[in-house]
Amino acid sequence: MDKRKVITAYRRGFITIQECAQILGIDSVQVARMIDEQKQSEVTRIYPLPMNG
Repeated sequence: MDKRKVITAYRRGFITIQECAQILGIDSVQVARMIDEQKQSEVTRIYPLPMNG
């Protein structure tokens, strides 16, 4: 299963973080980190950093 779909299901409240971790085959702490990293990359895409600093 696509990791993004599993994480989206968790973010929408369809599954718990423990279920998400079990589907992905990783620890729930790792899932939390993945979600935090994904949120940070989404913010960067929405508000790109200026090229000239």
